[in-house]
Amino acid sequence: MIETDDELATFEAKGAAPLPTAARAGFVENDGARIWYESYGSGPAVILLHGGLGNAGNWGYQVPALVAADRQVVVIDSRGHGRSTRDPRPFHYAQMADDALAVMDRLALAKAALVGWSDGACTALILADKRPERVSGVFFFACNMDPSGTLEFKPTPMIDRCFSRHRKDYQALSATPDAFDGFVADVSKMMASEPNYTAADLAGMKVPVAVVLGENDEFIKREHADYLARSIPDAELILLPEVSHFAPLQRPEHFSREVLAFLDRL
Repeated sequence: MIETDDELATFEAKGAAPLPTAARAGFVENDGARIWYESYGSGPAVILLHGGLGNAGNWGYQVPALVAADRQVVVIDSRGHGRSTRDPRPFHYAQMADDALAVMDRLALAKAALVGWSDGACTALILADKRPERVSGVFFFACNMDPSGTLEFKPTPMIDRCFSRHRKDYQALSATPDAFDGFVADVSKMMASEPNYTAADLAGMKVPVAVVLGENDEFIKREHADYLARSIPDAELILLPEVSHFAPLQRPEHFSREVLAFLDRL
């Protein structure tokens, strides 16, 4: 595991660490799409949900750390991302939550903890809201639950490096490798219009939640993280120093420690 990649130079050049050999892998047919997944290790289940435009390989540093801690780790390529396909309909987070549930059913997981990053965090919280009996807790990293939670977009060299890696990975993995620009436009439409959870919606959450944010996050307002932690019953707020929206890549050992500490509290 690398110690730091604060500027994402390693990620742009090489991607994250390769995923290990899976115990189980395959596709689940769900609602017009083929959803790719892999499962590693054994023990209490934890599902890792990547961010928008990325793929499951972005969790390459976290998977071995969680397996070493005696967890069954499942990664999923979100609908239309990575190896997973999509149909012509617009993207919706609730649909991605249903895809994750379909993978749980395929793997006969009665319950799992969810670790979500950006769009994956939103997907995780929606799944926990809709099916709390299937979710033991949500590690909600770097995401908003209504449009007011986002900062005005300002491009940076680090964001450009991440976007460059996402383009390369999409072209290498996708069944539609030439469709990246349209894919970005469609995901961006979803991000601009969803989710739309109210404070009352958040107050109805029934699972343990950690609201997690890097102190230099480029996309999410700190006050929105505070609001989420106040609004979700018994939620904890975790602030990660010296990292941004890309903490799992920038300081992977620190990020994995925080995830494991949360899982141990469940």
